[in-house]
Amino acid sequence: MKASDYIVSFISERGVDTVFGYIGGMITHLVDSLARSNDVKFVQTYHEQTAAIAAEGYAIENGKFGVAISTSGPGATNMMTGIADAYFDSIPVLYITGQVNSYEYKYDKPIRQQGFQETDIISIVKPITKYAAFVDDAKNLRYELEKAIHIATTGRKGPVLLDIAMNVQRTDINPDELLGYKDDVNPIEEKFDLTEIVDLFSKSKRPMVLLGAGCIGDEVQKHLENFIFNHEIPVVTSLMGRGAIDETYKYYIGMVGSYGNRCANIAISQADLLIVLGSRLDTRQTGAKIDTFLKDSHIVHVDIDANELKYHRIHGQKNVNMDILAFLQVLNTYSYELASSDKWHEYVLGIKSKYNQDKEIERFVENKSPYMFIQFLNGLTKEGDVITTDVGQNQMWAAQTIQMKKDMKFLTSGGLAPMGYSLPAAIGMAFANPNRTIYALCGDGGFHMSVQSLMVISQYHLPIKVIVLNNSTLGMITQFQHLYFDNLMAGTTADGGYLVPDIKALAESYGLIYGCLSDKTSAEEAEDIIQKANLIEYKIEGLTTVCPKLEYNKPIESPIPLLDEEEFEKIKFE
Repeated sequence: MKASDYIVSFISERGVDTVFGYIGGMITHLVDSLARSNDVKFVQTYHEQTAAIAAEGYAIENGKFGVAISTSGPGATNMMTGIADAYFDSIPVLYITGQVNSYEYKYDKPIRQQGFQETDIISIVKPITKYAAFVDDAKNLRYELEKAIHIATTGRKGPVLLDIAMNVQRTDINPDELLGYKDDVNPIEEKFDLTEIVDLFSKSKRPMVLLGAGCIGDEVQKHLENFIFNHEIPVVTSLMGRGAIDETYKYYIGMVGSYGNRCANIAISQADLLIVLGSRLDTRQTGAKIDTFLKDSHIVHVDIDANELKYHRIHGQKNVNMDILAFLQVLNTYSYELASSDKWHEYVLGIKSKYNQDKEIERFVENKSPYMFIQFLNGLTKEGDVITTDVGQNQMWAAQTIQMKKDMKFLTSGGLAPMGYSLPAAIGMAFANPNRTIYALCGDGGFHMSVQSLMVISQYHLPIKVIVLNNSTLGMITQFQHLYFDNLMAGTTADGGYLVPDIKALAESYGLIYGCLSDKTSAEEAEDIIQKANLIEYKIEGLTTVCPKLEYNKPIESPIPLLDEEEFEKIKFE
């Protein structure tokens, strides 16, 4: 059996039916094997970064792992943005790069390069992968594949990379004679004592739960909703936790953080117990002024990554190093009642009613156009739909305003936050599940960076509605420039050297149906256009802002625009 054929069968046997990539000389054997396979399809993505991020979207929906491949040298380095993104956001992806023949590889020679397009990708990606290895002997192929997948999918998940020499890919092998991988760590059955945590629950009068990305997943969400709904605990989410719970839940307050909903930021500041599940609780959630973050309250921080707990900058937390599902299952074995009162529930509902995002837009946002579109989109989405966003103002307009219905998914990049994320992520999601309707929201900047993705969407007739929120600026940066740089819009507006291509012409060149909207388009016409078009441009005039926004070194409950002192005092729980 040819080694490249074995790699394809290995992937297929583990539930993956799509591999994203870009063909090149050092990966041709593997692409040829994929092309001959009846079980795994190869999707040529027109750029390796698209492949790398599409594999993330696929993994999120598939529930197993994603796979992306590239040739050596520039192919491998082009995938690095997606690899880093998967690492920071804990997405299990197997990245395979082709490498020059092992007899052409420089190894430890003190030269820069020996083979054509040879690059030591292993050394480069080690800081952004859970595991990376050079496979230069076919005898090690099965071992390295099994080891890589085990590492990618256990513990805190993440990307792995195998760099496979071309001569290894074409070698004839007998898989049964190859050395397999066996995890040499004997599992220790841990017995977790949550008595202290349960005692805090029982005494808490103002409990709240913060859900992060570690809560995403069908089985986790089922146990999570049982825990939260049964005790009627108020809930907030991080950016990456959007969709972790059915957000039609009465006591879902909103998203917290630097661009979080004002109601969520206020409510969390008044909790006497915050249960943090599967979130790093980083400064984008707490604000940079961490000494004021729930300083007189208890924080129970549950995370699968011991290092995230050990090196956290907030001290005095009750750290619980557990998988979220295991935590919820163990917690369910305890008998307890929460001491929270009707007064607390009335308070959070009152805050939600007065300071929700719709009220924020009505009261504080001058240019309401982009928010009006997201509010309109809320009327079109249905249960099970998917929202992907790019990075920038479009991301935060959506994160603040989109209403997540049952079984909806929200895909965005949290840790690395590369522009050009939305379209590739949507592509991966669509190949994993073609039965979902996907709304891929982009800013004009991120859209232009990922424009090659349109070819894949058109070519495979994917169920993706590409929506470009076009304000002809890099809006998130213009907001900074307005606040801190005297409105000198260098590199962010037309006067500063930033231009936007003709989106209608691009749609036509990629064979997509184009539609154009603005805040002057009637609701009936807008709905008709979105239903018929593949690529929708929503034109936005004037300066745009994200609101609310937490300024540096301000407490979480005080985003701008600031409430006046008298009103601010009245929002505190008494």
